[in-house]
Amino acid sequence: MYKYQVFIVGNGKLARELFENLSGENISRVVQWNNCNSLSLERGVVVHAGSGRELTDVIDYCTKTRSILFELSTTGSPIPGSVDFPVIICPNVNILMLQFMAMIKQAAPLFYGYKIEIAESHQSSKKSKPGTAIYLAKILGISENDIHSERDPNIQKVDIGIPQQHLDRHAYHKIVISNQDTELKFETKVFGKTAYAISLSFIIDKVLRMKLLAGHYDIVELLLAEHNGNK
Repeated sequence: MYKYQVFIVGNGKLARELFENLSGENISRVVQWNNCNSLSLERGVVVHAGSGRELTDVIDYCTKTRSILFELSTTGSPIPGSVDFPVIICPNVNILMLQFMAMIKQAAPLFYGYKIEIAESHQSSKKSKPGTAIYLAKILGISENDIHSERDPNIQKVDIGIPQQHLDRHAYHKIVISNQDTELKFETKVFGKTAYAISLSFIIDKVLRMKLLAGHYDIVELLLAEHNGNK
């Protein structure tokens, strides 16, 4: 079995957590992009969880090596529309969350026309809206501006029920669908630092087995296609 080197691009919390915890049977080693003085030109996996300033070099490397690029950044990093390697767009890398998002994506047309509200909560240090909430809003036909974001630790602890020990690292999402006399509520909570690394290893393994051609792919749609193909 061929093992791939995985490069982690970025310096934020998620990038550090992936570097410290990512491992798997298809992974030979995990390397921080910024610490590489020279990159061996062999096919690998590049995980972009950064601000975008390294993206030009990342794209050049992936083009030369046909490496797979996992795009985790939610800052709107400009990846060219035409690429010579597979790009996997990942609004989330927690496998259970991705399966939840796939469920909502399939069911979304059933709820068009109803009142829909989306709320999210993350640690107070997170300044931007998370990619998961934006993705859910898009598939449910809600404006990104209508997503309610909570960053107050007191409200997170008392009203949402985030444990004290997870206030500095959590992800909470809520979808409420209602009409005049019925309300449906979906809530998701992710705590801690290791869930993403464990799931990303699983996702990398899945994607490598798909033997994708060059192009852009939505990880949620890939999981849906795989599920529907296995029926």
